[in-house]
Amino acid sequence: MAETAVAEKPAESKPDDQNHANWKPIANPWLIAATVALAAFMEVLDTSIANVALPHIAGNLGASTDQGTWVLTSYLVANAIILPCGGWASSVVGRRNFFMICICIFTVSSFLCGIAPTLPILLICRVFQGIGGGGLQPMAQAIMADSFEEKKRGQAFALYGLVAVLAPSIGPTIGGWITDNYSWRWIFYINIPVGILALVLTQRLVQDPPWIKPDRKNLRNLDYIGLGLLTLAMAGLQISLDKGEENDWFASNFIRTFAALFVFGMIGLIWWEWKHKAPIMNIKLFKFKNFAICCFLMMLVGGVLNAGTVLQPQFLQQLLGYTATNAGMALTAGGIALVIVMPAAGIATGKFAARNLAAVGFAFFAVAYYYVSTHITLDMSFGEASLLRVIQMIPIPFCFISITNAAYVGLPKEASNQVSGLINFARNIGGSIFIAVTGALVTNRSLFHQNRLQNHMQAANPQYVQQSHSLGIFFGGGADGMNMAHATIYQQLQQQAAAMGYMDVYRMLCWMSCIMVLCAFLLSKNRPGQGAPEGAVH
Repeated sequence: MAETAVAEKPAESKPDDQNHANWKPIANPWLIAATVALAAFMEVLDTSIANVALPHIAGNLGASTDQGTWVLTSYLVANAIILPCGGWASSVVGRRNFFMICICIFTVSSFLCGIAPTLPILLICRVFQGIGGGGLQPMAQAIMADSFEEKKRGQAFALYGLVAVLAPSIGPTIGGWITDNYSWRWIFYINIPVGILALVLTQRLVQDPPWIKPDRKNLRNLDYIGLGLLTLAMAGLQISLDKGEENDWFASNFIRTFAALFVFGMIGLIWWEWKHKAPIMNIKLFKFKNFAICCFLMMLVGGVLNAGTVLQPQFLQQLLGYTATNAGMALTAGGIALVIVMPAAGIATGKFAARNLAAVGFAFFAVAYYYVSTHITLDMSFGEASLLRVIQMIPIPFCFISITNAAYVGLPKEASNQVSGLINFARNIGGSIFIAVTGALVTNRSLFHQNRLQNHMQAANPQYVQQSHSLGIFFGGGADGMNMAHATIYQQLQQQAAAMGYMDVYRMLCWMSCIMVLCAFLLSKNRPGQGAPEGAVH
């Protein structure tokens, strides 16, 4: 009898399993995808739209430019802390309800940011905005993953990829235009109508699948220690990265302190979450081979994407004299290329193995960055700058969609919230690290080339003597003319050295992309549109 009872248990669970397998959303999946993508677009846009407005914000609120950078840091720290917490929050109130709560918090905080009278109040509002925004990206991705069957999931992620990649690309353009023509406060106000629309559509179209069963009792089970360690680690990392170059990196006690907070906070977080029964971050998912590799690759994709998005407009503004709006416009062609290529890449994920698509994408990255490193010059035209952006954007869909899709393969549906949270967490962390590292490398390599080129500014160099003499005569001759000639030559030297610094960094990204091609083949070979690949589970 006992044996019979045991044997009957699996049979009793089959109807639920069958219901889970046959579940479909009440609305058209593409309407659901468009709805959650709208909210995610609003949030991702806010990670970059304020960048070009920082001088205006600081000046208007009576703060220094250095103090103004906390407008970005406060948002990014809060955002990074909430990103991996979506799984726990969904277990308390349900995924749809959590998504709607995040939209409300983000929208209200945007309004409060717009009316903030002082910098401290603005920073507090930005923290709440980051908290609300941190839940939008992973929940949007998880909702898309569950709304589409596996064969069409890649196409849904193409839409999400368009949001995640296009929004930070056009953020500086929109932010610059709004700031130049209206007021920096409107970069926050524009979120209000979008947030209201997203909230209404989410309430009408989105529903939780049957395997998500919220329980208010889970509110008492919040992993407070894990949340505290996560906060400590993310604050330490983000502040170290944002303020590192400004404070001469590890020569500063300030940076060393926050770097130590990150290291010890992360070690403590991993140790605690591994043994905790209800962790806020389910790091045991990293035991799944494909998922662990996908997180690593996504961190690199986020890194090269964000680095490229910052480097090119920075080059155009600092060395070619572009305004913020014009520098952003030079990126527009890349956005158009992305819109064209992204759907094709989404369809390709259903026809080719993820690792093959990712490898092709990284190979394209290597070619693109090598081309950029040889063509980014001080005399390039607007059209040439736009072309450089286009060739950098074309590989992104193949890497982004294939890796995102592969991250869910072989994992239970119940883990989709945690998967989306961690994969977005990895992408954002990679972006923060690469932006800081590449920025520091540009500065260091520029100084290296500047010192090397200065060796040629000597009386023994006939070319230098001839150019100095010619410029001296042009500026009227005499001591004043020669001083102006030397100043002009030195300015040209600094610009050339800076351009060479950018070339070096793009070449470094090229070599890193070559290594990423090899890393892509660490993914298990899967059959597109079918279940888990062999060996992917452990």
